[in-house]
Amino acid sequence: MRKVCLILLCWTATAWGAEIPFSRGVNLTNWLQASSAQNVHFAKFGRTDFEQIQQLGCDVVRLPINLHAMTSGPPDYRIDPLLYDFLDQVADWADELGLHLILDNHSFDPAVSTSPDIGDVLVPVWTQLAAHFAAHPAQLYYEILNEPHGISDATWNAIQQQVIDAIRQVDQQHAIVVGPANWNSFRNLQRMPVFADDNLVYTFHFYEPFVFTHQGAGWTNPSLVPLRGVPFPYERARMPTLPSSLQGTWVGTALGNYSEEGTITQMRILIDEASAFQKDRGVPLFCGEFGVYSPNSDNSDRVLWYEVVRQHLEERGIAWTIWDYRGGFGLFERGSDELFEFDLNVPLLEALGLNVPPQRDFMAVPDQQGFVLYEDSLGPHMAESNHLSAGTVDYYDEADPAVGRYCMRWTGVPLYGFIGFDFKPFKDLSALVSTGYAVEFWVRGDTPGSSFDIRLVDTDTDDPDDHPWRMRYTIDEQVAAWDGAWHKVHIPLRDFAEHGAWENEWFDPVGAFDWQAVDRFDIVAEHHALDGIQFWFDELRIVGPVLTVVLGEASQPTVLALAANYPNPFNATTAIRYALPTAGPVHLAVYALNGQQVRTLVQGVAAPGWHVARWDGRDDAGRAVASGVYLYRLAVVGGVRTGKMTLVR
Repeated sequence: MRKVCLILLCWTATAWGAEIPFSRGVNLTNWLQASSAQNVHFAKFGRTDFEQIQQLGCDVVRLPINLHAMTSGPPDYRIDPLLYDFLDQVADWADELGLHLILDNHSFDPAVSTSPDIGDVLVPVWTQLAAHFAAHPAQLYYEILNEPHGISDATWNAIQQQVIDAIRQVDQQHAIVVGPANWNSFRNLQRMPVFADDNLVYTFHFYEPFVFTHQGAGWTNPSLVPLRGVPFPYERARMPTLPSSLQGTWVGTALGNYSEEGTITQMRILIDEASAFQKDRGVPLFCGEFGVYSPNSDNSDRVLWYEVVRQHLEERGIAWTIWDYRGGFGLFERGSDELFEFDLNVPLLEALGLNVPPQRDFMAVPDQQGFVLYEDSLGPHMAESNHLSAGTVDYYDEADPAVGRYCMRWTGVPLYGFIGFDFKPFKDLSALVSTGYAVEFWVRGDTPGSSFDIRLVDTDTDDPDDHPWRMRYTIDEQVAAWDGAWHKVHIPLRDFAEHGAWENEWFDPVGAFDWQAVDRFDIVAEHHALDGIQFWFDELRIVGPVLTVVLGEASQPTVLALAANYPNPFNATTAIRYALPTAGPVHLAVYALNGQQVRTLVQGVAAPGWHVARWDGRDDAGRAVASGVYLYRLAVVGGVRTGKMTLVR
């Protein structure tokens, strides 16, 4: 099957002409745009998100990657192997779902011009990445560099040809995405040469008129944060007054010309410039980015702009990927938790010609089971909300994890710096605190006398007397010895103590913490900075009293043990923990109720101690199995243990 896919992809790559094999999609932003691979919150998106994007009617995902930051730096720019782990998973999801996937090298700073020596980075990174994916069957595209700017067209075009040649030395199969200088402007398309390759896709970006699409943006020069209320299309009565901070800048000129530039007719004229390039060259073309920043723009005007631009792109046969899926330019209601079932911007979806899935009102209900905060990466349904002006948080430290492949390392943090786990949506922990649930994790430290707090922070409402109240517990040497060894910590939620709140000033506790609306979990340097101090964390979760009885044993077990899988029931992945008193051969497998083996999870010799295996609901051939009840069986010399779990699709 995969060999057939390879043949078809090679054929279509040379047979496109002006056609392109995908039509519409999204950018998955602020995911792999981290400062290093170790700072990626990989669970922010998963296969379910790709399925939902497909459900909207999209057939392509553009994946912005801060690629250069995920290397060893000069002179070799060796790509961090961890990035390959992430990209392999994403490419597999795309392949399984039949989605096209654009690997977009989003290594750029809008405030810094593209260096004329950028080829010294682009050639080695793309040679490595293309060699890694050369045989992958996914419908992959290599986008050389996002929005080169401050560099001449001639210099940039020569660099692109060098990169094309380097990629073709290792991968002749996958298409390469090329774009013009001047921020991938459609106005510079005609300045691109006829490159020496017949397997290219051309791209441009569209954000016209800029004073409408970027009102409220803080990354522009000058900042457009004070600009709001620019209408679309132009209406004299609705035009805002130029903010005083923008007097004497290009913004005043742009607003003065807005009666001509902010019209539907002008949008079509500008898009036709890109269309003329496609027609003249006979090449496939897509709009890699377009959108309107939502905070300061009127939603109905924003929706109309998308409809006008999208319709004219499609009338001209130009494919597109919106910037972005979630975020300030995205498909969700402004200020929402961006949940697929509750928060999609329905008028915007309709304007984009996308499918509109059923939406319902969000109703908070008490959590009835525990959940993962960290398990080889941050858990799902939460956002990274760290407050770290200095120091390091490495979510993927491979140095002696307690369980699994990775642990989390934290060091060099100033006083009050914290690692934040922001729940999306907020959590109602009232039932869990009343039934004995606990925060549980492995921790090790290297500096006697040090300490930190773990804390829960509730939501901050509009009530002027309400604040983000905190509950905390101090982790010091009375809880775990900082001797460089791993220690299991188990803190019942009911043992947390009120701490007060910070909201531009300090508020003493008044008994107002709301267990029904918990916004965040933090690990915080509350008592001192972590200069020269290191902590490691692993398997951080909220656990129930039954699971705790099994896992709360000594780290070196004396008996064979098989814990209940967690979570159960489960949808995507479940973890199965087991303990071995001595080293020896292990066989752990999943079975259907009729006794047929479905998946081998562990086969080999294992050391004594606690171990964890995970099942993703797939059989040994990689096929997703049906919902239902399954058995898991642990067999070692001298004993067998079994358990039961429920998969819900």
